[in-house]
Amino acid sequence: MIEHKYVYGPVPSRRMGLSLGISPIPKKTCNYSCVYCQLGRTDKMTNTRQMFFDSQDILLEFDQSIASITKYDVVTLVGEGEPTLYLGLYQLIKGIKERTHKPVALITNGALLYDEDVVKALNLADIVLPTFDATDESLFSAINRPHGSLTFELVYEGLKKFSHQYPGELWLEMMFLEGVNDSEEILIVYQEMLKEISYERLYLNTPVRPPAEDHIKPVASDFMAHACQVLGGISIDLLSSVGFFSHIKDDYQAILSIIKRHPMHQFEIESFLETRKSSNIPSLMKRLGDDPDVNSIDYKGYTSYRLK
Repeated sequence: MIEHKYVYGPVPSRRMGLSLGISPIPKKTCNYSCVYCQLGRTDKMTNTRQMFFDSQDILLEFDQSIASITKYDVVTLVGEGEPTLYLGLYQLIKGIKERTHKPVALITNGALLYDEDVVKALNLADIVLPTFDATDESLFSAINRPHGSLTFELVYEGLKKFSHQYPGELWLEMMFLEGVNDSEEILIVYQEMLKEISYERLYLNTPVRPPAEDHIKPVASDFMAHACQVLGGISIDLLSSVGFFSHIKDDYQAILSIIKRHPMHQFEIESFLETRKSSNIPSLMKRLGDDPDVNSIDYKGYTSYRLK
């Protein structure tokens, strides 16, 4: 594994396969100080976009990395803070796209999706993964503890507008916290608000590493299962620990039982089969691709499967 100043990995990603990461932002520089952040409290709070590093320096390091790496599935922009605060984001993504045919993903808290320059940059990416935690100003303040210039309405309206014009795939992530946003009433509000957003996937999460604040606790597994059912999402905790699961003994029928309800891309299916100790993964993948009852969708280096 190569370790540099900006580029790291490849590392296994719970959602995207083998990820080559790029961090264009100094550690703990963010416009949120989320109570659940695994990096701890934000110590460089800002909502001003800056050229923290020279984009050419980052791209040079990227060149060096891909010259020596034999396999990676995706390039992921994910700072040790908020990557959309990087002022050179457009040039950086453009440069990455000129150097690789692999999909480029960006993980963001979604706070700056109202900014036209940020939108211009993100439109170059293949996948954008914004966080959507709050339902109103009170919850926004309690969970995300945003920079003073940000309001819930500004951020939510930005996310909605962005979602309807973004040409790539939008994968939402929602964090649930015990005693904070784990009520049935809040689930119903989330359900209504999600109808206003155009997205391909919804991942539901709860803290699995020590959060910024000691009093923050993960939600119970039965609530998470219920939330997944109500909102039509999938638990990242399940994906990261044991992957997708099925009681069906036949590997192929087990795959079909899942993609009937939730599309899976090839990395998720391969990981699922590995957990089942399947000995014929290549043949099962070929069978899936040849199955007339299965839609195989190729997009930006990924093949997703869903039942017709």
